[in-house]
Amino acid sequence: MEKFIQHTGILVPIMNDNIDTDQLIPKAYLKRVEKTGFGKYLFDEWRYLPDGSDNPKFPLNDPDYRQATILVAGDNFGSGSSREHAAWALKDYGFRAIIAGSFSDIFFMNATKNGLVPVTLPQAAREQLAKISRMTPVTVDLEQQEVRAGEYVYPFAFDATWREKLLNGLDDIAITLADEDQIESYEQTIPAYWQKAKQQ
Repeated sequence: MEKFIQHTGILVPIMNDNIDTDQLIPKAYLKRVEKTGFGKYLFDEWRYLPDGSDNPKFPLNDPDYRQATILVAGDNFGSGSSREHAAWALKDYGFRAIIAGSFSDIFFMNATKNGLVPVTLPQAAREQLAKISRMTPVTVDLEQQEVRAGEYVYPFAFDATWREKLLNGLDDIAITLADEDQIESYEQTIPAYWQKAKQQ
């Protein structure tokens, strides 16, 4: 997993409450098993018109926001089904951080496991961020636990365990491999027939 210490980018506001995983990535696109290729389907039903053309009223179709890497939204982001594809779609599109009033527990886990940083800020801070100039760079600093935008600085709390994992780029596999020597030593104690089965 890629380390996340801090990220500076363009912020796009989609200030809806209760943005659920079906709105993030409709179930029609869940047949793929790879983590890549979902970005073009992100917000599919809001982003495109029935004929498949871009919806000019949707923020991600605004030329100023097409390269956005930070999303600010309302409350209860990522609710609904537990599909990990929602985090995959956000990451594949190019988002590195999501700022919301709250997150569903499962979405929070799926996001952090995929290197996407979910930041919780109060409504006043989010409304202020949504109104800043589109040319103002926004920084999400996980090490310092603050969001910075021009003269504004917004501190945020973050789960300590996940913070350390993200800062060091450690997913579940990397954490397991850190104990590789101990695992191999244990395997040497396995009876010979288990060793033979392992090699087959």
